[in-house]
Amino acid sequence: QVQLVESGGGLVQAGGSLRLSCAASGSGYMLNIMAWYRQAPGKQREWVAWISSGGITVYADSVRGRFTISRDNAKNTVYLQMNNVKPEDTAVYYCNRRPPSSLWGQGTQVTVSS
Repeated sequence: QVQLVESGGGLVQAGGSLRLSCAASGSGYMLNIMAWYRQAPGKQREWVAWISSGGITVYADSVRGRFTISRDNAKNTVYLQMNNVKPEDTAVYYCNRRPPSSLWGQGTQVTVSS
């Protein structure tokens, strides 16, 4: 049974930085295109960024230029470097493949104060 475990969230001031990590327990899962998603209170979950197994990256307009997605296939881990964060980045962040499967982790809370 594959498990996804997100970590690295926390409380940060606007303009600050955070680095999120997502570890997959099963090596085969990371062969997929992997993505970060987020869900803010009262809103639907939305994708933030994705990365192919070969390292091609795509970002949502709202985070392009501020966030960087990367992966370490040997460690079965995907990262999200968040720079110059804004209050509207406040959400629970999840990783999953793209398109997403029904396998969701517990997420990691990111709260940005103004």
